[in-house]
Amino acid sequence: MRIFRLFLGRLKVFCGDKAGNLAIIGALSMPVGLAAVGAALDLATVVSVKSKLQTAADAGAVAAAAYLVNDDNATEEKAKELAKSFIRGQVGSELSLLADKAKKEGEDGFDLDSCTSVTITPTPGYANSVTYDVKVNTCIEKQLTALNVLLGHDMETIFVKSSAQSTTATHNAFSMYLVLDRSGSMAWDTTKAIGEETYTYSCGYRNRYKCTGTRTVYLKKIDALKQAAAQLLAVIDEADPDGLYSRFAAVSYNSSTQTPQDFSWGTSDVLAYVNALPADGGTDSSYAVKTAYQALSGTSEDVAHKAKNGQKPDKYIVFMTDGDNNEASADTATKNWCDSAKASGIEIYTVAFMAPDGGKSLLGYCASGSDHYFEAEDADEMAAAFKYIGEKATDATTRLTH
Repeated sequence: MRIFRLFLGRLKVFCGDKAGNLAIIGALSMPVGLAAVGAALDLATVVSVKSKLQTAADAGAVAAAAYLVNDDNATEEKAKELAKSFIRGQVGSELSLLADKAKKEGEDGFDLDSCTSVTITPTPGYANSVTYDVKVNTCIEKQLTALNVLLGHDMETIFVKSSAQSTTATHNAFSMYLVLDRSGSMAWDTTKAIGEETYTYSCGYRNRYKCTGTRTVYLKKIDALKQAAAQLLAVIDEADPDGLYSRFAAVSYNSSTQTPQDFSWGTSDVLAYVNALPADGGTDSSYAVKTAYQALSGTSEDVAHKAKNGQKPDKYIVFMTDGDNNEASADTATKNWCDSAKASGIEIYTVAFMAPDGGKSLLGYCASGSDHYFEAEDADEMAAAFKYIGEKATDATTRLTH
């Protein structure tokens, strides 16, 4: 009995002794903690790889959609392979890691193509146009951390999907109004040399004699404008050679607004109008912008396109200046008309051509967005801006739809 009481006493002491509890708890919780760390690391890795794979799928879908409307020899099979090629290129590093793993383990490697499907659905539209819906589904495997491997979870399969849409765009109906500065400063030289000329000057004994010399000839700003407009119109002619889907008008301004060239089909009338512009006078853009807005905001352009090509046209103003308005009130009035145009759904592209800060500020305000505003500091940039505007007006519509 004495021995039994002694045993109970020792047992109470043992049970009441808290020494070593932390170690026991730590030992018991360590696997849980390691699993949590492994899960956190793998979650970050999976999110990163999924983002990369999503970017790859998006690139593949857009590439296939764009190819279908931009290549005359396009086929759906080639478009599908192009999409897969873009995906392989974007996730090449991940595929290399999987190939190395398979080689070490003597197994077949991961096959991206078998995990990737590309479907293309063409839908005929008006006037032989076609809309392509491209859908991409793909996946990739990612090896997890050693901590999760120990827990029996070796690989994670990551799935993404994407879709894009494109439309053949040679039949994209639109009406465009050019609002062009022809003030006196447009007669100034640009920085673009176009040749040399011989000139005569007084020289010799007290300037009594005549001498000849040569000097560089520079392109005038008004001529740079004419060349830029010709580039824009050439893009339109290529996309719409018969003038069935594009209508143009133009108005020039200096301190007053000149008689406009009314809307007509194709580019020939407006090109002739621009090529005849002189350069003189001050600057007031307000009434010219108003003229363009009023011509586009009514229903007349909708009616004209409906009768000719059955479409509702996109509407654009291309507003260009190389200077400041002479009066602050002209800036205020111009901004008001720009606001009205944008509110009615008209897109405004603006080109500040070697312009001072005031002109840049006005055109930056009037543009439909930063991607619609251009600062052209020389003739080549001016031509590039106008060409870009023409390309955007006739561009194939290729966009992500997921």
